[in-house]
Amino acid sequence: MTALLLFAAVCCAAPMSNAIGASLFQQDAVDGQVAEGGTAADIPPRMLTAYKKAVQKVSRYVPTCRGMHWPVLAGIAKVESNHAIGRNIAASGDIRPKIYGVLLNGSGAGGNTTVFPDTDGGKWDGTANAERAVGPFQFMPATWEHVGKDASGDHAADPHNADDAALGAAIYLCGNGRDLAKRSQLRAAIWQYNHSAEYVTNVLGWISQYTAAVQGPDLANVSAKVRTVLEAALSQRGVPYSWGGGTASGPSYGICCSPSGRSGANIKGFDCSGLTAYTYARAGVRLPRTAAAQAGVGRRIPASLGPSALKPGDLVFFAYAPGRDSTIFHVGIYTGNGQMINAARPGTVVRQDAVQSMPGYAGGGRLL
Repeated sequence: MTALLLFAAVCCAAPMSNAIGASLFQQDAVDGQVAEGGTAADIPPRMLTAYKKAVQKVSRYVPTCRGMHWPVLAGIAKVESNHAIGRNIAASGDIRPKIYGVLLNGSGAGGNTTVFPDTDGGKWDGTANAERAVGPFQFMPATWEHVGKDASGDHAADPHNADDAALGAAIYLCGNGRDLAKRSQLRAAIWQYNHSAEYVTNVLGWISQYTAAVQGPDLANVSAKVRTVLEAALSQRGVPYSWGGGTASGPSYGICCSPSGRSGANIKGFDCSGLTAYTYARAGVRLPRTAAAQAGVGRRIPASLGPSALKPGDLVFFAYAPGRDSTIFHVGIYTGNGQMINAARPGTVVRQDAVQSMPGYAGGGRLL
């Protein structure tokens, strides 16, 4: 069974290296225990206000920055601290209890074995024994000293304040004047935040989903069956990824284990091909279980035509060796405007991502 499912989901990259911070919620993300999807509804209102204020203020500090939008900040904060959910966020923006990452003393806690000597005497991270990341954007104290600004109006730049932290993150991501509307520069900004390919892909996924939540797919000009498929897929946003999970009937417990060693046995949800099997069953189409096998159903849309040849409702495939369908490892459902609904990888949830956020585009499949 495991061999059959080998290409049914995305292989995870190496564990994160925390260039700027150590995410307090890293273990929750690894275990896939994310309860909600990436709509604006999963962001505490006070945090969303902070993200929007930062977008308005960042040009004062980086006048040449372009393309900074609140979903960019929301994507970072989702991965770093789950938007400080569970903390009290005061009207002033102060967050209590304060958010601290793991102590980076080389003990191995949180997957980081590098020693980071103390730089702030415990001013921001509450300890002089070593460094630890702080606040909802998980800044290292040394980084905060360079980018921290007062956005709350209290004349102090505090990484434990939502407004200040969001502005600091915006300044850091803008660098010397990036255009974040350009995918390559957005990737570079996120990579600077955390030198991990898995981290970059995960954040890009959340950015795409928050952006899509604002825009929403256009279902006005599609057939009834395509609308049924898309509505079924959209209704599952927020359901956890589960390796081997999902059937034509809905979410199910998965199996052990993915190529990266993640088990779905205790997670009720979907992997990528389980999601497509479920959604197409709603329109009366039964699909094989794996992504590679699903490429043999319907009319193939060659990768050489590019994603612009896709139509809403098409399957979207990704392969280790595009052109060889036996190497297909991932499948999503195209929703239009370069977006797809998919169960991306262990530790995430069903969500809307940009097609280009996934490597190895291998064309599509038109079933309806």
